[in-house]
Amino acid sequence: MRIFDSHTHLNDEAFINDVPKYLAQAKALEVVRMAIVGSNTQLNADAIKLAETYPELVAIVGWHPEDSKNYDAAAEKLLIEQLQHPKVVALGEIGLDYHWDTSPRETQQKVFARQVAIAKDMQLPISVHNRDAFADTYKILKAADIRDTGGVMHSFNGDPEWLKRFLDLGMHISYSGVASFKHTDEVHDAVKQTPADRLLVETDAPYLTPEPYRGKQNEPGFTRYVVEAVAKLRETTADEIAAQTYQNAEDLFKIEEN
Repeated sequence: MRIFDSHTHLNDEAFINDVPKYLAQAKALEVVRMAIVGSNTQLNADAIKLAETYPELVAIVGWHPEDSKNYDAAAEKLLIEQLQHPKVVALGEIGLDYHWDTSPRETQQKVFARQVAIAKDMQLPISVHNRDAFADTYKILKAADIRDTGGVMHSFNGDPEWLKRFLDLGMHISYSGVASFKHTDEVHDAVKQTPADRLLVETDAPYLTPEPYRGKQNEPGFTRYVVEAVAKLRETTADEIAAQTYQNAEDLFKIEEN
């Protein structure tokens, strides 16, 4: 089995000083490729550095909605430079977060739309963060018509109705440890209804730890348990889900095997 964690944060302070250990632990659980996701100048730079250092890693760089209040012309200039790095495969994580409201909502929307436009210009897929902002996230993506470049709704936690709407925009759907939780029935229904060729898995580590380790710090290797949870919901094997999601990640991010 080979598993691709399509969204994780080895650049987070929880991991950055012990990356080889977490890569080894992931490999022991058959998680052999990862996309390391940034969210601001420092974390984007760290994601690229990790991808340069470890062949099994790729980078995704962008400005998270919580950091969007600090996005300016200089940040955009650097981001565009970073997006041209050969190990960068997508622009993200970008989007809207109305739960924390760390940045004003109007600013979040403006920065999100601007980054979607950059991704379109550069023909890159996007990795979208959406928390408590389904309607506005959908509105911005629909207005941008991102079907030609596509992207992924990271850690999707919506119901089948929202699933269909984002699928209709051409987006892939990635499931995190939330798919393993006992009382997330709407997410379970969405998992069952996601087309096989649009399905991805992730940890979002160090957050959203799946069962059976919920309550402990997440890590990339735990994508294994997301795969198992998704397989159970879809009444298939973990091997099949691992193979399908691995291929889907490579196709979306245009990754060629070494």
